[in-house]
Amino acid sequence: MSKMISSLLSSSDPMIAMMNMCPVLSTPIDWKETPENHCFFADLPGLSKEDVKVEVDNGRILQISGEWKADKLAEADDEKEKKIDKWHRVERNRGNFCRKFRLPENIKADQVKASMENGVLIVTVPKEEVKKPYSKVIEVEEK
Repeated sequence: MSKMISSLLSSSDPMIAMMNMCPVLSTPIDWKETPENHCFFADLPGLSKEDVKVEVDNGRILQISGEWKADKLAEADDEKEKKIDKWHRVERNRGNFCRKFRLPENIKADQVKASMENGVLIVTVPKEEVKKPYSKVIEVEEK
């Protein structure tokens, strides 16, 4: 990582520095359960579907990962271009992120779907129908 990018990631503001280092703060994800599905919503502004990876590990661990790339001007190799830009504040997410969630047992891991719309990743994990315990009154016969 170049010195320029390193200096962008380390901020004098402790809250911003902590957010850049902590994937939970830098990549907020909502988890909603409906009668049919578990739905995950991740705000990933500036990322495309090619920048994001969604996997189910061991049938129960949902992993969402990806990378925010630093701005092209910040990565410029041309010394003149570096001198033109002066960054005053860097608060947007940069670098890799990875979030993991342990899913309940009643999911259909082979039917997980993901879509991206307006910078929001939506992961839908279908649930299996929970079978109700079988109950029956048995009549006792007299012999």
